[in-house]
Amino acid sequence: MSRITIRIEPRHADGSRCDHPVKPSGKPRDAASGCMGRTAYAVVCSMHGIVGAPHHVMQLAEPAARAHRIEHLAALPAR
Repeated sequence: MSRITIRIEPRHADGSRCDHPVKPSGKPRDAASGCMGRTAYAVVCSMHGIVGAPHHVMQLAEPAARAHRIEHLAALPAR
């Protein structure tokens, strides 16, 4: 059985991952980087991809990530 990871990723407005350094406001620190700025956070599962709708605040994405993790734990076979 492979390891399943669930993480919260910052996203651009077009849905692509934002790996650029940004200010607390979500705007890019370097205007020349080509970053559009962070607009949302997505819960991403290594097995299911993006889970649910994006959240505009990271603290709101954490309960969704926790709930999805619990779904995976409930689906594990009993030992």
